Amino acid sequence: MTGMQDLNTFTLAELAEKLDARVQGEGSQPITGLAALQDAGPNDLTFLANRQYRKLLTGTRAGGVLLTEADAADFSGNALVVADPYLAYARISHHFDPRPRPQPGIHPSAVIADTAIIDPTASIAAGVVVEADAVVGANVTLGAHCFVGERCRIGAGSWLAPRVTLYHDVRMGERAVIQSGAVVGGEGFGFASSQGQWHKIAQIGGVLIGDDVEIGANTTIDRGALSDTVIGNGVKLDNQIQIAHNVQIGDHTAMAACVGISGSTRIGRHCMIAGGVGMVGHIEICDNVFVSGMTMVTRSITEPGAYSSGTAMQTATEWKKSAARIRQLDTLAKRIQQLEKQLSAVTPAPRDSSES
Repeated sequence: MTGMQDLNTFTLAELAEKLDARVQGEGSQPITGLAALQDAGPNDLTFLANRQYRKLLTGTRAGGVLLTEADAADFSGNALVVADPYLAYARISHHFDPRPRPQPGIHPSAVIADTAIIDPTASIAAGVVVEADAVVGANVTLGAHCFVGERCRIGAGSWLAPRVTLYHDVRMGERAVIQSGAVVGGEGFGFASSQGQWHKIAQIGGVLIGDDVEIGANTTIDRGALSDTVIGNGVKLDNQIQIAHNVQIGDHTAMAACVGISGSTRIGRHCMIAGGVGMVGHIEICDNVFVSGMTMVTRSITEPGAYSSGTAMQTATEWKKSAARIRQLDTLAKRIQQLEKQLSAVTPAPRDSSES
């Protein structure tokens, strides 16, 4: 069973040139797709990036394997030898991507405002709405039923999947990728309380998105209350993430699914936020921070490094015992304090050596 459908055919030697890799074995071997080690066929390229899968290497039927020098030394088959097989796989995957390539033009059912500016190389699919004074750049793709609000700016080479919604005043850089169901620029959750009633605060900021940003399916990014919500260059956001109003995310930070960031939080550059993390509002996270899954961040982080909260998985019986002990911690702490006081009262003070 092979991996991806046959779209293009390359020899191993041709792929080696694209990756600046060393060919081990037969460079003329044709490659028509990518597949996992255990599934690859004679015309597939695969890779070994995780040591726990090394046992599958001897049995693979792949026409070529992306390997490090150390792993290639023990492999008798065809290989492309690289420093980082997973990075090489990422780079080469685009040559086998089966995603349809849209053609420039505007579908007859699209609704385009008279004052909108659409580059002639853009592809506008069926049912798209582009409102007044929006600008759609060169080689942009808008999938079916996308909505682009007033005064939005979409940079060159960006790709929006079907049913992406951009409210007014969303400005994004070049090569953005936004998956279906994402909503960018919706109203932030802002209300003032008076006499038991909530009074809505107009959200008059926008959303500013840098170059090379990716936004997953059904992720939401709220517009700013006063200033813009800002997503830096190269930021990668997984599916079902909530970014509240006035949040700022630094360049090349990545977040896994179901993260929730409360309003006005500032996150630094090159951070990694694992799945299900929650952050309270009005805190700052410095650069180069890793936050493990399901962590609740309740205060600012000022030093780079890894951070976690909560407890790891246990059996239900063990967890119940731990939960019972946690409920007793306050009582135990008070008992220890009392014992320390009692102990200090009966323990004689150390003698001064000068008294000898």
